[in-house]
Amino acid sequence: MTATTTGTDTLTRDALAVLQPGFTGTTPPDWVRRRLGEGLVSVALFGRNIVDAEQVAALTAALRAERDELLVAIDEEGGDVTRLEVRTGSSFPGAHALGAVDDVTLTRDVAAELGRRLAACGVSLNWAPSADVNANPDNPVIGVRSFGADTDLVARHTAAYVEGMQAAGVAACTKHFPGHGDTSVDSHHALPQIDLDTTTLHERELRPFRAAIEAGTRAVMSAHIRVPVLDPDRPATLSRRILTGLLRGELGYDGLIVTDGMEMQAISGTYGLEHGVVLAIAAGADAICVGGGLCDENTVLSLRDALVGAVRSGELAEERLADAAARVRALAAWTADARRSPAAPPLEPRPDIGLTAARRAVTVTRTRPTAPLTAPVFVATFTPAANIAVGDETPWGVGAELQRRLPGTEVGRFSGPDAGAEALKAAAGRRIVAVVRDEHRHGWMRRALDTLLGAAPDTVVVEMGIPQSAPRGALHITTHGAARVCGVAAADAIVAG
Repeated sequence: MTATTTGTDTLTRDALAVLQPGFTGTTPPDWVRRRLGEGLVSVALFGRNIVDAEQVAALTAALRAERDELLVAIDEEGGDVTRLEVRTGSSFPGAHALGAVDDVTLTRDVAAELGRRLAACGVSLNWAPSADVNANPDNPVIGVRSFGADTDLVARHTAAYVEGMQAAGVAACTKHFPGHGDTSVDSHHALPQIDLDTTTLHERELRPFRAAIEAGTRAVMSAHIRVPVLDPDRPATLSRRILTGLLRGELGYDGLIVTDGMEMQAISGTYGLEHGVVLAIAAGADAICVGGGLCDENTVLSLRDALVGAVRSGELAEERLADAAARVRALAAWTADARRSPAAPPLEPRPDIGLTAARRAVTVTRTRPTAPLTAPVFVATFTPAANIAVGDETPWGVGAELQRRLPGTEVGRFSGPDAGAEALKAAAGRRIVAVVRDEHRHGWMRRALDTLLGAAPDTVVVEMGIPQSAPRGALHITTHGAARVCGVAAADAIVAG
């Protein structure tokens, strides 16, 4: 083998090593097996890859038969964003519910149990928690994925979550650096911009990330947002000033830097996928998340070739690519060691911790005297457009839980300008439970509630998003999230009156 061939092989392996691609199917495709042998170090799992925990364990075992030190990544925040329980809803409340309880021990315990279940499935890197301070209540993509709007609260719960997750041997990935909470644009669709002064940035947005770094987070995920006070030209994912200068230099972070999904329009629609990947690695990112919507071999090969070509053309320093690949392999080795030598003593299963937390997060406000519900009701769920990070395949609400408790209960889903009138007609005089999600962000939803409450003032209102609007309805229940266990907790409160 010539020196040139050896160098080319090393370069190609490094280019594959920095990619974290998704794929289709519930068993490993042949192309993934081949690329693992050629240098691929990571894969990403999404809802399309998951049937149940046993199947995921078999899938990850088959992948590790090709490469033992493999990073298996997943976006499992719990709450509204779940992949492991995408078809049933999560057994864990999300960050906003945990922030509402504000018990850091509970947050640590919830994260540890979630991490324990991920580890049992063979998952080794979780793209969570969100350290974003939800400073903008109209934020369309963060919302209940944040621990809250208070910086100190977000910082302490971010640190607790990191500690709990990593106690289970699963690497935490704190996101979305340098903070996605003060946006009104979803980066899945376009490039958001955050216009903050330096003081606000450091005192509000960056403090939770400092807390995560102090807690030992093994990975940090970049945000596809433009922050002019830091870099007026490029979004954080592509900014050397932000990733290398701020995160590495000023904050002293030495772990893995992962990009958010590069197929998101904030990057692919602005810079192009291949060029965006090259710019991200050059800026200081180490791992490229791709596969939420792109999941074939051709995509992986085109990105590999783009990185190799950028090194050969001089656009990307070979040393930078080698450093990024080394960081990915180092984290893969850490997770492999954690898998081979689990915590001593091992974490005890806590199957009910998620429901316990969800129940503690529920807030009930009674605005007028009302009796406990004992007869069938009509559940009117007002459904907003799905958040892409959440997806539209995960069930949410309280209808199924109330049908179990109050046999004969019927449910309906409504949206749009006539939602209130349609719900009233469908209820046909029965007691109504109205379920909303971020009422304050949707004028049609607010007007639908106005219609319902004007005709049926004994309506029970359940808010499963950010409780920004004033309580109304005979009974107003806030769950701080729409996980399955949040629905269970809300149904308990409704029946109890």
